[in-house]
Amino acid sequence: MSGRTQAPVCPERTCVGCRERTAKSDLLRIVVTGDACVPDDRGTLPGRGAYVHPASVCIDLAVRRRAFPRAFRVQGPLDTAEVRRYVEEQAAP
Repeated sequence: MSGRTQAPVCPERTCVGCRERTAKSDLLRIVVTGDACVPDDRGTLPGRGAYVHPASVCIDLAVRRRAFPRAFRVQGPLDTAEVRRYVEEQAAP
């Protein structure tokens, strides 16, 4: 055992929109409630989570690629209006 200590490892996740790996803290966790995607900014909601950059570009990519239904293992499209509204509110000054 060496005397070196390892630096703490920052958890990484992949954005379902752009597919870029980045720090979990830089991404927005999304969960499914009913047939809608809901932002989970605290990371405390139950269920499977998918991560996306809090940017309209990545949300649009995820919708176009059908990444949300695939990530949540559900059939059919999911409503992303609440996620879009949340991202737009965060971007506004």
